[in-house]
Amino acid sequence: MNGAHDCGGMMGFGPVVVEANEPVFHAPWEARAFALMSAAGDVGGWSIDEDRAACEAMHPGHYIQSSYYEHWLHGLETLLANHGLATAEEIASGQSSSPGKPVAPTAASEVWPGVTAAGSYVRTVERQPVFKPGGLVRTRQLNPAHHTRLPRYLRGQQGEVISCHGAHVFPDSNAQRRGEDPQFLYTVRFRAADVWGRPSRDLIHADLWEPYLEAC
Repeated sequence: MNGAHDCGGMMGFGPVVVEANEPVFHAPWEARAFALMSAAGDVGGWSIDEDRAACEAMHPGHYIQSSYYEHWLHGLETLLANHGLATAEEIASGQSSSPGKPVAPTAASEVWPGVTAAGSYVRTVERQPVFKPGGLVRTRQLNPAHHTRLPRYLRGQQGEVISCHGAHVFPDSNAQRRGEDPQFLYTVRFRAADVWGRPSRDLIHADLWEPYLEAC
């Protein structure tokens, strides 16, 4: 998805301002949004990839002018509607107008352990990875209408495979509820001079899934 969230390498946003002694939440509603997202995630049945896609679906003009937890709140509203847990009218009014969808209850004491429990997106597949460390690859020129983890600024760039981390859940598929479709995940190294088109000795390392890559 070519959305406002994919802003790596874009200009015009000004410097990143570091806030001294920045609080975890800047307003009480942000804490409530965090709690709602944490609690609803267990009963909603969606994946982190679908969650990210829902946040990214916010209108670009609204996205770049809104805060982090506004993105979260928009994502939660989208997911609640998509999964039949609330209608757009109920979300807008804050009032339930129809019987709720049955869900397994989650006790407040179970939310934090559930959020912090160790998990893994590593999966086992029978096939072998296509690329090996030291091999040269080029990222594909993808412009999908759906969620992807291939940054826009790295598309069509040549890099070197540094390592293979085994097979992981493929977010492009998982975000669309089309299954986990495990794919091999690689760390690929790019020369910043090639990516940005100006002299630099810096290197860029990105973790990229196999379908994003092709052999040079």
